Amino acid sequence: MATVSKQARKKIGALLALGAFAGLLLLPLFLSLPTGASGETPAPAAPAAPAAAKASDAKPVEKSRDVWYKTEGPVVGAPAPKTTDSLKDYPRYNFESRVLLWVGLQQHLYYGSFVLAVPIFCMIVEYLGIITKDRALARKYDQLAYDFVKISLTAYSLTALLGGIVIFTFLTLYPTFFGYLSSVFRPVMATYALLFIAESGTLYIYYYGWDKMREGFLKWVHVSMSVILNVIGTVLMMLANSWIAFMQSPAGVDAEGRYLGNVWHVIHTTLWNPINVHRLLGNMAFGGGVVAAYAAYRFLTSKTDEERAHYDWMGYVAMFIGVCFLIPLPFAGYWLMREVYAYRQQMGITLMGGLLAWLFIIQAVMIGALFLTTNYYLWQGMERMRGAERYQKYIKYMVFVLITCFIVWLTPHTIVMTPAELKAMGGQQHPVLGNYGVMSAKNGAINTIITTTVLSFIMYQRANKIPTVRWAPLGTAFLFGLFTMAFINIIWLAIYGYYIPANVRVGLSVPQVASTLSCLFIGVILNSFMLKGAKDTGPIAWGQISVRSQYALIMLATAFTWMMGLMGYIRSSVRLFWHVNEIMRDNSPWAFTHTIGFGANMISFNVLFFWVTILFVFWLGSLGVKKVPVTVPAGQKVPLPASSH
Repeated sequence: MATVSKQARKKIGALLALGAFAGLLLLPLFLSLPTGASGETPAPAAPAAPAAAKASDAKPVEKSRDVWYKTEGPVVGAPAPKTTDSLKDYPRYNFESRVLLWVGLQQHLYYGSFVLAVPIFCMIVEYLGIITKDRALARKYDQLAYDFVKISLTAYSLTALLGGIVIFTFLTLYPTFFGYLSSVFRPVMATYALLFIAESGTLYIYYYGWDKMREGFLKWVHVSMSVILNVIGTVLMMLANSWIAFMQSPAGVDAEGRYLGNVWHVIHTTLWNPINVHRLLGNMAFGGGVVAAYAAYRFLTSKTDEERAHYDWMGYVAMFIGVCFLIPLPFAGYWLMREVYAYRQQMGITLMGGLLAWLFIIQAVMIGALFLTTNYYLWQGMERMRGAERYQKYIKYMVFVLITCFIVWLTPHTIVMTPAELKAMGGQQHPVLGNYGVMSAKNGAINTIITTTVLSFIMYQRANKIPTVRWAPLGTAFLFGLFTMAFINIIWLAIYGYYIPANVRVGLSVPQVASTLSCLFIGVILNSFMLKGAKDTGPIAWGQISVRSQYALIMLATAFTWMMGLMGYIRSSVRLFWHVNEIMRDNSPWAFTHTIGFGANMISFNVLFFWVTILFVFWLGSLGVKKVPVTVPAGQKVPLPASSH
């Protein structure tokens, strides 16, 4: 009882320390926000004056209507400036200004996404190390979390440097536009700066205090700091998202772009929440991919079996976390596109059926490559386990399903052709293949791909396990029926969509997604319960995996990086010739949409530049003090991630 009471007191103390720490760090957030019902800081009280004087001196407050919320508010800002193609508004430096800004923003986004995701990984892994009762596994988790944060430290410094470069580039190349955006988001930018300072201090204390806070009460304080670090990082991401959401779907201003005093309306535009969810999931998947690539790099350069085992395990954990956030990412993308259509139907048509439609075909290729690579890595990982041979015979059928769905997923509905080709084919749509380019077929294809990936993971979970629970046969039969019915439902609804009107067909995506998510949550959870106390056919031989699997991890990370650049380009391009959609027009000489080829080349350059610099970051991380990976005594099986077996 004394031990329990002591542990309870430690946890209460840790929570109190967490609360005090959170209060101190978030205090600037509340101090910097404007007060008053309308969002503007009230003026100081004036001395009393006679009623007649007040009536004569008072000036009427001009009010205007919000372009989105349709509420009235006091005009407290200047109209959006009307720019001209001049050196005053758009300075020239013998290069396309938009391209320079494109590179700076994309690199800042890559590194910002990475340093947002990695601390979340650290928090999860460090917490797993605290709650586990296996001391060897706890040390292994702690070492893994330390490796994660060590990678992100140098990347964090580069993120700050790139942020400064982006601001300097905006001020130099787009001074008028940046001045207007700063006037609208002045309180948000002040809050952002204060929170960035708080995040920097927390990160450095978190990293350099690791050894001092390794045991007991201080360990709980250390984990609490990781929670605060991630809260601040998420708020920073959401504040930055408010700027791009405002540019795409402005609110809090009137039709002339005048700020109406309510900062919450400016932040909380119609696309803000969908962008927040989509970018958070995307950042986590991207961060998992980069950490997995780092582990693959260290695996390929390792000299000992112990190092290879450690980095093999690290790559698996990072890949697992990344894929967990990859699976819901397409659904978040659908939500974002739905909100774009709801805001401005013409924007949705431009995205999905007009000028930018072919970019989504490229996106389909990248998504298909991500899922194919994930499945390939899981199949290669089964080679570590004795007893996995019994599942090898099913892989060829899964490959057939994945490839077939991949082909359907990337098939376009219309094709760019010459007049002669158009006449020969009888129209822009191929008489057979054109039927696979509609959303009914594509929804069925992507849901089948995701469901097959979930099935691959369940096979991986069972690879070296034989369930021993009494209800194992019934559970296995239920899983078989669950996946069978899911595949039948998804494919049947995809076919049925061809026979009903388009406005009804849109609703079919809901039961298809429900089938996919049922397999994900019910299937994985039920399988985990079935494997409690399961009989091992042999330990996992970490480090004994093909080199091809490590190249698959690197490919996974590269595909994540390329797709992030592509989607950023798509989201930015949909504004066409507007700085702020329908509020402030872009009158620079570069107010046009680039060709697909030029856009692909720029995205590829950004990806290459990022990976060259991140390899430098990896190299710097390897120069630090090397800690010997945690191993286990001879004869004892290697500890496994809690998320896998």
